[in-house]
Amino acid sequence: MIGAGIVALATAWLLQCRGHRVRLIAPDADGPDLQECRSGSAAALGVLMAQVFRRSRGRAWRLRQTSLSLWTQWCQELNGRGCPVPFQAGLLLVPRDEGEAERLRLLLMERQALGLPLSWWEPSRLQELGLGDNGRRTGGLHSAEDGQLNPLVAMDAFRRDGLRRGLELFSDRVVELERRPAGWRVHGHSAAQAMETEWVVVAAGLASEGLLAPLGHQRPLQPVLGQCLELAVTPPARWPCPVVWQGLNLVPQPSGKLWLGATLEPGDLADPGLLEPMRQLADEALGGGLREAVVIRRWQGLRARPIGRPAPLLEQLEPGLLLLCGHHRNGVLLAPASAQWAVDQIEGSLTCR
Repeated sequence: MIGAGIVALATAWLLQCRGHRVRLIAPDADGPDLQECRSGSAAALGVLMAQVFRRSRGRAWRLRQTSLSLWTQWCQELNGRGCPVPFQAGLLLVPRDEGEAERLRLLLMERQALGLPLSWWEPSRLQELGLGDNGRRTGGLHSAEDGQLNPLVAMDAFRRDGLRRGLELFSDRVVELERRPAGWRVHGHSAAQAMETEWVVVAAGLASEGLLAPLGHQRPLQPVLGQCLELAVTPPARWPCPVVWQGLNLVPQPSGKLWLGATLEPGDLADPGLLEPMRQLADEALGGGLREAVVIRRWQGLRARPIGRPAPLLEQLEPGLLLLCGHHRNGVLLAPASAQWAVDQIEGSLTCR
């Protein structure tokens, strides 16, 4: 397994649970340095938007529903094994105007027809929660089974439980993948000896492109930077779940803290000037409730967006070589479905022998 973001760790953990021997290699295999880390997982707030996804069919819809179901199962399993991943259930979408409110009401009817637990929260309820004027005028769409989890906590849980199950971690940067008559040879920058393996799973985000190109697989990826803020809010937010407002995620945290994010910035250079507009947008959602909020920290990360192909890239490129990357803004949400897909490819090949 090449990579140490949430997709790589989820896949390594699931393979280890299934009884396979897994070796994970990445510079941050032992855990991210929060001061230096710029991976896509580092930019994530962990908001899971599956049942409020705008489409009701197709690959993207199926991946989201599979992942949401697996996240529920996996959180229970990890909690039972002493590696808790708290899940903040529920998601509230607040429309900016009556036109968007009408679109959300149509989405509500479509989801209710599928038997999914979505409901419309009336303006009076949003007013009680301290949301801004738009919510007080129109109300908002609440999805009971979508929600949020902390990506870094989930990654740590996969790593710790994986190690208990026999997962092997190697802190190194892969520099070359070499085809062999029966499998693959993985060359690390620091390793004195290459690793021999039957299967290689490349889940290294933006670094995946450079590893695959020498093998003849062109999978161009565009970096999209995301910046996030953590604020101390007084009084604390009263909403029971994350709020989505004009594409901005507002995620209440314990002890009166609030996460905001994330920006969408093509390229790999952060624009500090975008943080204040993001904060002002959040303040608008709260009707002025963030004017006295104090910035506790800010962080950023780089997502990988495929160029010319739909996200995410889940491909068997050749025998024994899988690619899991290009999740863009949905790495946390789609990690379980991506992991399950990889396991199906590997175990499917074993049963065909």
